Amino acid sequence: MQNPQRFSALPEYAFPRLRSLLAPFPAGGDVVAMSIGEPKHRFPDFVPQIIAENVDGFNVYPPNNGAPELRTAIAHWLESRFSLKKIDADTQVLPLNGTREGLFNACLALSPELKNSQKPAVLLPNPFYQCYMVAARAAGADPVYVNAEQSNGFLPDFHALPTETLNRTTVVYMCSPSNPQGAVASSEYWQNLLALAEKHDFRIFADECYSEIYRDDPPAGILTAVQQTGIDPERVLAFHSLSKRSNLPGLRSGFVAGGAETIAQLLQLRSYTGAPLPLPLQKAAAAAWADETHVIENRALYQKKFSLADRILGNVPEYRSPEAGFFLWLKTGNGEKAALNLWQNSGVKVLPGAYLTQDTPNGNPGFEYIRVALVADFPDLERGLTAIGDYLLSEQNG
Repeated sequence: MQNPQRFSALPEYAFPRLRSLLAPFPAGGDVVAMSIGEPKHRFPDFVPQIIAENVDGFNVYPPNNGAPELRTAIAHWLESRFSLKKIDADTQVLPLNGTREGLFNACLALSPELKNSQKPAVLLPNPFYQCYMVAARAAGADPVYVNAEQSNGFLPDFHALPTETLNRTTVVYMCSPSNPQGAVASSEYWQNLLALAEKHDFRIFADECYSEIYRDDPPAGILTAVQQTGIDPERVLAFHSLSKRSNLPGLRSGFVAGGAETIAQLLQLRSYTGAPLPLPLQKAAAAAWADETHVIENRALYQKKFSLADRILGNVPEYRSPEAGFFLWLKTGNGEKAALNLWQNSGVKVLPGAYLTQDTPNGNPGFEYIRVALVADFPDLERGLTAIGDYLLSEQNG
């Protein structure tokens, strides 16, 4: 039986690939998990109670467009967090069963089969969240990898692409704060990207799931740039999640916001393919979006973790403390070699940067790096960072 060719050349997913790398070798100490970005801080205390109080909601099918109170809580949060004018909760917000659902389905719903009589291109930052690539392929587009590396501040320079590529571009995926580098797109960056989208007629899918974990200033959002510039809001979608903001990855609650017509197109596809969140979980999500106290506490914990990383790794050449998110993107010379060495000698599990990137004519921007997730508790984190620092210094000293 013949299989579809569009998925035949997919690389092995990052975490099974890491297991294959490490499985032949025993851990060199108690395992410190620093490879997966799964938040471990405490989630808000009110979540279980709200679910229990609304348990009867499991007895009904949830609405495909989300419960009104959830949409309203999201709209109010967006207005407050990004200093936005009115966001219509009924037409401009769509709750998601995790943002991965929306990031994937948006490309299916909105990327046309042809653009200017050519096969469309979907632009991805490189490194990238693997969902972007598969969404592009599923939509029948060519994924085009745009390196985000030290020379461009770890933010992809889409303007540098050839005109012929931009003219067949239908969608740009952009992650800010970026995973894994923790770089933040400024208001000027968003405005310039919007201008490029207007010039070449493409949409921007802004993955802003790490926007609430930052060091100093709150990251700018694309919806603010849309309102500041007067760009057509139908050109933009912004994606957010409770997974990182509220330490609720298992709740699978995210949302997408944008122009009313665009949201309607997403909802049309979701009516056939989506799996809306159960109502008791939507009630809990509404309360989480309405509360900032737990978010401030969560951010303060990450700030302490970054201070710990700065103290332990500050004397490592080329160490860079990220602006936001909860990852370190550390240059090692050879990320896979570093990950294997750390595992065998200390039990520290990190992710080779090449597992999050694709080769391009300009090289692979992840080959030399490892991604380190600062999600462990403080004693394990200190032990893991110390082992990483010792390794990096030993490599530097030959």
